[in-house]
Amino acid sequence: MSQEYESEYSEGDLRKTGMALKHDREWDYELERIIDAVEERDAKKIGLQFPEGLKRRGPSVADDLRELVDDDVTIMLSGQPCYGACDLDTFLMKRTDVFVHFGHSPMKDTEKVIYVPLFSNVEVTPIIEESLETLEPPEETPEIGLVTTAQHMNRFSEMREFLEDRGYDVETRRGDDRLTHEGQVLGCNYASADVPADQVLYVGGGKFHPLGLAMEHPDKHVVIADPVNNVVTVADTEKFMKQRYGAVHRAMDAQKWGVIFCTKIGQGRWEIAQDILADNDDAYLITMDEVTPDRLRNFDMDAFVNTGCPRITTDDGPRFHKPMLTPGEYEIAVGNEPLDSLEFDTFHGTW
Repeated sequence: MSQEYESEYSEGDLRKTGMALKHDREWDYELERIIDAVEERDAKKIGLQFPEGLKRRGPSVADDLRELVDDDVTIMLSGQPCYGACDLDTFLMKRTDVFVHFGHSPMKDTEKVIYVPLFSNVEVTPIIEESLETLEPPEETPEIGLVTTAQHMNRFSEMREFLEDRGYDVETRRGDDRLTHEGQVLGCNYASADVPADQVLYVGGGKFHPLGLAMEHPDKHVVIADPVNNVVTVADTEKFMKQRYGAVHRAMDAQKWGVIFCTKIGQGRWEIAQDILADNDDAYLITMDEVTPDRLRNFDMDAFVNTGCPRITTDDGPRFHKPMLTPGEYEIAVGNEPLDSLEFDTFHGTW
């Protein structure tokens, strides 16, 4: 998925920075915890699922596990696309005794899945210190919200202490049930930023998360401290808003609508899809696991509304041959809501 709409990868994507190998060598795959589960369950089949940027590491992890298990244990690597903790390979999970999901924190407590978060080893204090030049000083605005992604949660206390030592009152909270940690944000959920502070510091790579945060909380000054690319920027929603308004305008004349229902375990919003179908006789339900432009190209629709992961719309929207809208944008396009009600699409709750 792309963040800069013309580029293949987000700015915080390790595949673009050339830092991937450095980080991979130091990540802890928690093999001992996996082996303990194998022995406890007398497992004969182990399933391993990696996010897209780490799939190349799958064979090496499998090799390490083979050295630690009996010869009659089968290890399987998931080849399904994976973009988050909501994106589990349920087919493989049901057919293995131990299923391990790497790279994300748990979205829901379950004994069926072992989550290995793979925390980043990047130092965060240097870039936070640089961000002080962009943040409002504590003498003028003492309260500050602090958020980050799962990859940097291992340094969250360090981030908080650094800001507190420089005079800030750090406001943090855990969002809703979709979030595991205090101060954690997802690409679809920014409830942890709902704190009594006029400015928020986001520590992490890329711009998608802070962009959604800035749109969900337009009253807050959102500063991005990116420890991967070593840059500090301010979240600017202008370009994104222009793109989304453009998609809505192109869809206003649409007659036939394709309503996308994503079958991934953590991305389905069945009630929203049903509401749209009940209100529009020219809407047709399309069920899919992986939503891509090629898969939709043969459908004779004027526009699509995506009830699955918001990033399908916001990251990949320009790649679809017909307008791809969020549920909220759909309501604007069909005249149920005013144009100025456009806002970022977010996910709440688990499955």
